[in-house]
Amino acid sequence: MQSQYQNGIAVAPHAAAAEAAVHILREGGNAIEAMVAAAATIAVVYPHMTAIGGDAFWLIHDPARKPIAIDACGAAAQSATLDFYRLQRVDSIPIRGPFAANTVAGTISGWDAALEVSKSWRGKMPLSMLVSDAITRAREGIIVTHSQYASTAAKMVELSPQPGFAESFLVNNAAPAAGSRFAMPRLANTLEYLAKAGLQDFYRGDISQSIAKDLASVGSPVSRDDLVKHEALYREPLTIKHSLGELYNMTPPTQGVVSLLILAILDKIGLKGLDPLGAEYVHLCVEATKQAFAIRDKYVTDPAHMAVHAQSLLDDDIVATLAAKIRRDRAAPWGKNANPGDTVWMGVIDKEGRAVSFIQSIYHEFGTGIVLKESGINWQNRGASFSLDPKALLAIRPGKKPFHTLNPALALFNDGRVMPYGTMGGDGQPQTQCAVFTRIAHFGMSPQDAIAAPRWLLGRTWGNPSDTLKLESRFDASVFEGLHARGHELERLGEFDESVGHAGALIRARDGGLTGGFDPRSDGGVVGF
Repeated sequence: MQSQYQNGIAVAPHAAAAEAAVHILREGGNAIEAMVAAAATIAVVYPHMTAIGGDAFWLIHDPARKPIAIDACGAAAQSATLDFYRLQRVDSIPIRGPFAANTVAGTISGWDAALEVSKSWRGKMPLSMLVSDAITRAREGIIVTHSQYASTAAKMVELSPQPGFAESFLVNNAAPAAGSRFAMPRLANTLEYLAKAGLQDFYRGDISQSIAKDLASVGSPVSRDDLVKHEALYREPLTIKHSLGELYNMTPPTQGVVSLLILAILDKIGLKGLDPLGAEYVHLCVEATKQAFAIRDKYVTDPAHMAVHAQSLLDDDIVATLAAKIRRDRAAPWGKNANPGDTVWMGVIDKEGRAVSFIQSIYHEFGTGIVLKESGINWQNRGASFSLDPKALLAIRPGKKPFHTLNPALALFNDGRVMPYGTMGGDGQPQTQCAVFTRIAHFGMSPQDAIAAPRWLLGRTWGNPSDTLKLESRFDASVFEGLHARGHELERLGEFDESVGHAGALIRARDGGLTGGFDPRSDGGVVGF
């Protein structure tokens, strides 16, 4: 695999975010500082996918230390009780609107916590420089992508009634046309203020007061006290010993354990001799996914409310038991799942080999649909994943963290390569991670080829409500036939379908050479120097 770059590299589902990251690297910034710049820019140029009113998770690798993780997930408001929802006379938490805006937005706290780690790397970039690209683009306007146009148009009926949405994201009561210029001046002002006042102002300063006032005015249960109590948490990431190296992923409340379980099960079964575009390969990946999802749905929630420690779910005896349940000739019954979601994954590696795997989300397209009047912040609907059944694993409780499909991944290979990788896409996230990792690690494909190759999706994701096994139409007819013969319920997608996610991967070789791959299903790019 030929290395393209030596000094730094970034990948994002919108090329502007990767460019913002590499600009910081060129100016002497490190991987964390570059990622903050990318995170700010992507919140502007891909507003349907992410926002500063959402949550984020970080996986950070320093060659001199063990990887660390940052949990920047906001908890449910103190007023977000079962009684609160009974008074609203709803059977479930709505997907859109004020009652879905029931958790604190943790993204900005994650930027702040990551920059504290950056200080130990002697990072000195001023925050104003890290967010300058995002501010300029928000104020002067972005070029609307087809993805933004299509998401806005598809969801306009449910989004346009939400407070602040129409005046913020529609033009003449219609979705802004692809290729048109679209500005967000209030968001520009908010980012500019945070650059001067510091990121903690989002939770404890003037911005937090503005947020709390605007949330209260629309009927959200999130208060200023909830904002003040919030802080990002440093975590020890989950890990498995794979035959090809050490793999890392995020702790609960994310489904990082699912992504690792799938890869551990496949490592136990063995993929040698398979075709990475063939029916048996896809079948085994799907069957491993079913086993891992069963574990997720039984155990994974806010770690403070889990009956077991997530790392114990990756024990070898559990992996062996799950692997033994898989039949090569027959699909197991598929219990229906419902975890659509909307997210961005991005990666950065700097010249010193420090790597960041990062994911930032507002859950569904445009989150709750609420845009705060003063700050222009679009608030997430991650709390819609809570249940109003008091006995459910995901039952809502004040101060409880919602379940997240988000999970940034990192591989440290035995041969010295380092690979941050990930994707967006709800239930599809661990499945696409599986495709990307196995095609690169087991079959020797380049990151770009592994990501561009046809993919599959079991279950639901953003924009696609059915629970079938979906395959991009570029798979050979023999793959559809082989999977159908094994009992899979199939659905054919487009050739390059956004339903299977926006993936990315970067690799640093032992000699320091850098290469990467971006998803042609997105507006992304790999940028390096």
